[in-house]
Amino acid sequence: MNRRRIGTSLYASVLFTVLGLVAWLTGQPFIFPSLGPSAFILAFDRRGERTSTYRIVGSHFIGAVAGLLAYTLIADGVSLTSTPAGLSSDGLRLAASGVVSIAVTSWGMIATDTNHAPACATTLIVSLGLLSTPRQAATIVVSVVILVEVHRAFVAGFDRMKRYLES
Repeated sequence: MNRRRIGTSLYASVLFTVLGLVAWLTGQPFIFPSLGPSAFILAFDRRGERTSTYRIVGSHFIGAVAGLLAYTLIADGVSLTSTPAGLSSDGLRLAASGVVSIAVTSWGMIATDTNHAPACATTLIVSLGLLSTPRQAATIVVSVVILVEVHRAFVAGFDRMKRYLES
């Protein structure tokens, strides 16, 4: 049991380190809050159904697009970097953008069988104006692709090493 905790923790941090290095090298937001839970799921359930590329990338793509659409249509120009005043139109626009993005993301994930809860955080990050430009939304999706591909490379390398050691 203890070994699994340590292994999961170390592996999730390795996956996140790769993206941290990409973010540092490029100066772009290749790390963001909803990526942490995705890294944890990949580290904890390395070969399970929840770790499929289609599910993880698809859900974050849906979340980024839904968040971008909601933000652009409802709250463009407003950001949750500071708390809006009570009963303000900016606060109402941000709240509506968040609600719409969650509804569209949830519907999209269920319709496409890409259920992955961290994508609901992605849609909020975008729809609340935190990473809400088309370039930032694209960076989110690219980050998820990198995360999943690094995971797949590690799993494939581990499998090759295991077969080699068993032969």
